[in-house]
Amino acid sequence: MKMTFRWFGEKDDSISLDKIRQIPGKPGIVSALYDIPAGEVWPAERIDALKKTVEAAGLELEVIESVNIHDDIKIGLPSRDLYIGNYKETLRNLAKFGIKVVCYNFMPVFDWTRSDLAKELPDGSNTMSYEDEKVQKIDPDRIAEEMEAGSNGFSLPGWEPERLKSLKYLFEQYKKVDENKLLENLGYFLREIIPVCEEVDIKMAIHPDDPPWSVFGLPRIVTSKEKLEKIINLVDSPYNGLTLCSGCLGANPDNNIPDIVRYFGSKGRIHFAHVRNIKIHSRGNFDETSHLTSDGSLDMFEIMKAYHDVGFDGYIRPDHGRMIWGENARPGYGLYDRALGIAYINGLWEAIDKMKKL
Repeated sequence: MKMTFRWFGEKDDSISLDKIRQIPGKPGIVSALYDIPAGEVWPAERIDALKKTVEAAGLELEVIESVNIHDDIKIGLPSRDLYIGNYKETLRNLAKFGIKVVCYNFMPVFDWTRSDLAKELPDGSNTMSYEDEKVQKIDPDRIAEEMEAGSNGFSLPGWEPERLKSLKYLFEQYKKVDENKLLENLGYFLREIIPVCEEVDIKMAIHPDDPPWSVFGLPRIVTSKEKLEKIINLVDSPYNGLTLCSGCLGANPDNNIPDIVRYFGSKGRIHFAHVRNIKIHSRGNFDETSHLTSDGSLDMFEIMKAYHDVGFDGYIRPDHGRMIWGENARPGYGLYDRALGIAYINGLWEAIDKMKKL
């Protein structure tokens, strides 16, 4: 496996590359050009500058998270062909600078949803939390304001201001889109871009819906083993793959994460792994926790063993962390708890590796 760490750039991250470089395991960097609106072409010179910045710190940049999909593609409007054309050009530009994997999602309107960005846990740390009853009471037109208020002054991935200004319009457009139509639109997108991916050697890795159920009546199609199977079958190519996020899929206790890892990992369709733990209090209610198995509801040893069993050699990163030790950072993306997560994941991997050699 190739350990990585998500970074939001010099202008919008509380964490410097120099600090990341000191994490044991010397992770690579996962990043993006977060200021470019969905649907626009990523200029080659901007990609070059980002890569040079990362490499100057002694780190590598081979994974982009994310090149966001314009809503017109998800909705299936005639204008989607323009935005798909721009996406192809962006992929070709990324390939010029050695990018190997692009993580993306196909969630309508909201990329992820939480009811609380800083819930205090019994140990005094703060974490992101989802309570279904609270979410049901949130006015979708006001949720962007509430998320911004809890963001600690940082931009939030998936909550781009230019898109969220059009919430009423987007909700109206998505009334015409059910799960079948959304899957059909994803298929149209993949059939267009995967030939380009094969040409330039970039693997697409779709991220699960977060949480893996409908929110505000919007359709969700990346929520379970069965639906992941449908997606990889839309275009039968190794370049059409998955970002397998244990925390997203694991929020539904019906999803057996080690089984899902083994199934798709054995097919060579997991290109990027997000590893995190959550504590499920009841169906539809969970807190994000430390990565430690005993702190949550997921068995992190079994998850990492599943990756080891299938010979996973792709990219992996610790996912959301808590705010600990007084850190002030983007919710879910502080330094300390994610660094602990890397140490824990690397420790599990080393132990599993050595156990198999006994």
